Amino acid sequence: MTKNTRFSPEVRQRAVRMVLESQSEYDSQWATICSIAPKIGCTPETLRVWVRQHERDTGGGDGGLTTAERQRLKELE
Repeated sequence: MTKNTRFSPEVRQRAVRMVLESQSEYDSQWATICSIAPKIGCTPETLRVWVRQHERDTGGGDGGLTTAERQRLKELE
């Protein structure tokens, strides 16, 4: 059974900011994510996806589509 909760962009941004600001307190980014996710009310995997998207949007990450590129592609379809 899945829980289909939608989080506002503000909540997502705050959660990502919490991960980025707290990373020095943990051994790894994953440990940080696992600590913060329950406080937000999402799974660690969901929070990890938000962090990766933030990294792409700010010029880092794995070369995937930025949020703006994703939106543009959606408009073209």
